[in-house]
Amino acid sequence: MQGFVILDHYGERFEAFRRDMDAWVKAGRMTLREDRVEGLENAPAAFIGLLQGRNFGKRVVGVAEA
Repeated sequence: MQGFVILDHYGERFEAFRRDMDAWVKAGRMTLREDRVEGLENAPAAFIGLLQGRNFGKRVVGVAEA
């Protein structure tokens, strides 16, 4: 079994992707989804939920206010 690292295959196109994606997000053409769980005490359950597919988008555990 071998893993797949996107930059190994498309690294030369990454900066163009980042530039385009930044513009699309700023223009509202793309939206970011973040599944946020508050509290370090909830991190184990959040991780288990991640492995079970119970999240959407990026799973984030908030441990302090910014």
